[in-house]
Amino acid sequence: MIMTRILILVLACCLSARSMARDDRPVRETRLLKEWKFYCGDPDGAADPARDDSDWQRVTVPHDWAITGPFSPDEDLQRVAVAQNMESAPTTKTGRTGGLPYTGTGWYRTRFDVTPGDHVTLLFDGAMSEARVHVNGREVCYWPNGYNAFHVDVTRLLNANGKDNLVAVRLENRPRSSRWYPGAGLYREVRLVITGKARVPVWGTRVTTPLVSDSLATLLVETAIEGRATRVITSIHDRDGHLLAIDTLARDNTAPALQSFAIKTPGLWSPESPRLHEARSRLYAGDTLVDEHVTRFGIREVKIDSSGFFLNGRQRKFRGVCNHHDLGPLGAAVNRAAIRHRLALLKEMGCDAIRTAHNMPSEALVDLCDEMGFMMIVEAFDEWDVAKCENGYHRFFREWAERDLVNMIRHFRDHPSVVLWSIGNEVPTQARPGGGEVARYLRDICHREDPTRLVTCGIDQVDRALANGFASALDLVGFNYRTHRYVDTRERLPGKVLLGSETASTVSSRGVYKFPVAKRANATYPDHQSSSYDVEYCHWSNLPDEDFALADDYSWTLGQFVWTGFDYLGEPTPYDVNAWPNHSSLFGIIDLASLPKDRYWLYRARWNEASSTLHVLPHWTWPGREGLVTPVFVYSSYPSVELFVNGKSQGTRRPDSSSIDDRYRARWMEVAYEPGELRVVARDADGNVREERVTRTAGAPRRVELIPAREVIAGDGEDLLHVTVRVVDKEGNLCPLDNRLASFRVTGGGRFRASANGDPTCLDPFHEPYMHFFNGQLTLIIQSTGLHRDTRVTVSADGLASGRLVIPRFSLPLNPQTN
Repeated sequence: MIMTRILILVLACCLSARSMARDDRPVRETRLLKEWKFYCGDPDGAADPARDDSDWQRVTVPHDWAITGPFSPDEDLQRVAVAQNMESAPTTKTGRTGGLPYTGTGWYRTRFDVTPGDHVTLLFDGAMSEARVHVNGREVCYWPNGYNAFHVDVTRLLNANGKDNLVAVRLENRPRSSRWYPGAGLYREVRLVITGKARVPVWGTRVTTPLVSDSLATLLVETAIEGRATRVITSIHDRDGHLLAIDTLARDNTAPALQSFAIKTPGLWSPESPRLHEARSRLYAGDTLVDEHVTRFGIREVKIDSSGFFLNGRQRKFRGVCNHHDLGPLGAAVNRAAIRHRLALLKEMGCDAIRTAHNMPSEALVDLCDEMGFMMIVEAFDEWDVAKCENGYHRFFREWAERDLVNMIRHFRDHPSVVLWSIGNEVPTQARPGGGEVARYLRDICHREDPTRLVTCGIDQVDRALANGFASALDLVGFNYRTHRYVDTRERLPGKVLLGSETASTVSSRGVYKFPVAKRANATYPDHQSSSYDVEYCHWSNLPDEDFALADDYSWTLGQFVWTGFDYLGEPTPYDVNAWPNHSSLFGIIDLASLPKDRYWLYRARWNEASSTLHVLPHWTWPGREGLVTPVFVYSSYPSVELFVNGKSQGTRRPDSSSIDDRYRARWMEVAYEPGELRVVARDADGNVREERVTRTAGAPRRVELIPAREVIAGDGEDLLHVTVRVVDKEGNLCPLDNRLASFRVTGGGRFRASANGDPTCLDPFHEPYMHFFNGQLTLIIQSTGLHRDTRVTVSADGLASGRLVIPRFSLPLNPQTN
């Protein structure tokens, strides 16, 4: 059922994006996607057009040079005391950045042709890191921040005939420069922006909505113009392309064009109804069309005051997650299909917001949040002027912070999903004298560039941030954890509302259950896993139940952003100190293979108001535990649930507001294991049975089962399809203890791209066609080849009947023109 809903969400998103595309626009942007050459190292003359690069590796951009591994405990081994985790003495952190070879230097080269006389800008959505861009042998740009977008005018350096222009990019990742896996290389999109002598510059529009209601919205469209244009015609269109308003402005100066519009009965943007609009600005010199620029935006009103957060006049609380930018087995290389798949999983959970922790996001992510309906906190920095990492961003902060913020804000200010700017995360500056002054400096840049949005920052050192003016410098105070400090902080900052900018940090491994079941901080075990009973956390964090209660009990809290939506590469807490082979996190609600953990349904039961939730844990296959206490938990959205073990009632549970342990979970703590069947019966407030869920003891493993996230794959050469692979018995029950090796064969219109199993200790390479099951499951990722053929998939494992799948081709154009 969940996969069916995700398919509907994904296809609706694709078709909506397609309906806004128009074939009659001038081609303004071209992605530099194929025909790149890559060299891992720093060879002499790499920027020279005459250099022979025939022995360089051919790659497609976006590209992450490190994700293919191999894993090693010696990669970026860091000895450090993590201050934000309350550590006072340094320890050796194994796997802190994923154990993958991201450090070092790499070069990329490609060539392109343009028409003589074109104005050409190179636009990078991000390059990891310390990028030095060369065109035809000359350095034209340096940009150190690997997460930020930047652009450079290269017109004057092009060959006179427009042909065979060389772009060469040098990237360098220093050791001890990150706290998690950052990826390496040209891991985001690179574009050519081709215009004439008069043009709208990159990020040259600003759309604001001074008045918003269901019956009327007013728009202001400000368009910057470079070169001479005598007339600007801007039209406003809905998501189906229908004309809503048009304005013509004659001009004879270089000032930005400012045009106003009134839209009757506008379709408002919200997570529940993410309606999008377009402003199409045409520049004319006399009667000649010289440029056309399209700005996608949404009409919505955001208001935050002492009583709470309001979207389009309706009070709501954030049901959000924080996410790092890697895509699990795909690494940091951006892929829109993979991001869409992840967002669809979160949407089905009831999540409505994303915090881009702790860096500027990709344009692909923000575009998809616009389309699929997620509010966003776009975050700038993990580090200011005081170091967290020896070679971190503090080296560049004073010279580059303003430029980085300006680029980030101008890049994303027209996106309706973006509702807040975050200037930092747990920065050590929060606790220093003068910390408030630095916060005000960054806040004021945000207000200057975008007066329509408020500014927050993730705080974890509450007393010091309150004492030095840091907290009061923020428009909105963001708390990272510290649930016990919400009430007294509200009293010390009267009129301020508090945001759970980072919450929970509960740890768990999918399908792993530890006994006895008890709340524990920093629990560790010989197998290097954490319990999926969802009762384990870090000494500086908490369980989800506390965050639910804060949101429910205090109107002045704004909701939360859980750490994290997905497991990510690096930061394998609590197995981060001399604990190899752990190399990925355990914080995620969903694991590294994009498979939901039990916690997914705990959040879904609270957040997804459109669908019911009934989930039982643990699995019921425990050879050797016969007669031993094996507690049963149920995560449910119903008023009451009753548990049966082999037909015998174990009693009914209802939410108990007097107990934090039983307010959001139904628990049976004294159940003795016996093979057979768990059955949970859910009833409504009148006692009527509404739903049942059954978990059975698995028999002998019999076959491999394949469950695709969608029934089709686009024939565009870029689409990805996630396939859940399971070991099941003859009745189709999951075999939750099976960890045998599987191998993959994919032919036709798709190819094997990657696989993962969610095990934070597994060292199987992501990009080889084999992977061990982890507790009976793994994920296979198939990529479109661009061939218009059906895709055939076979997954084999010793002792099991193979799983087979045929995926029809689906010719849906999802992407703009590429070279």
